[in-house]
Amino acid sequence: QVQLVESGGGLVQAGGSLRLSCAASGSIFSINVMGWYRQAPGKERELVGIIRKSGSPNYADSLKGRFTISRDNAKNMVYLQMSSLKPEDTAVYYCYTHATSRSLTPLEVWGQGTLVNVSS
Repeated sequence: QVQLVESGGGLVQAGGSLRLSCAASGSIFSINVMGWYRQAPGKERELVGIIRKSGSPNYADSLKGRFTISRDNAKNMVYLQMSSLKPEDTAVYYCYTHATSRSLTPLEVWGQGTLVNVSS
């Protein structure tokens, strides 16, 4: 199977920046989509943005300009650079991938989540 492991979360002051990383590993044949979602306390999980293997990232409209997603296909990694952080960005951030395993099984995989806490 395929696993995702996020890193880089933590406590940051409003206006600050933070970079999250996510590494995919396991029985990977190919990875099409990688991206990030987030879930704030008491709210539903929402899209932050996704990036396909070849293409530009797509972001939630409300986050354009502050968040940047990039990807290293050779390392099966995806990154989320967050800047000008606001307290309302506080959430658990989840890495996501749509991949194909070596047995050619399509998979949707989620990471365990990493907490980003923005203090005012």
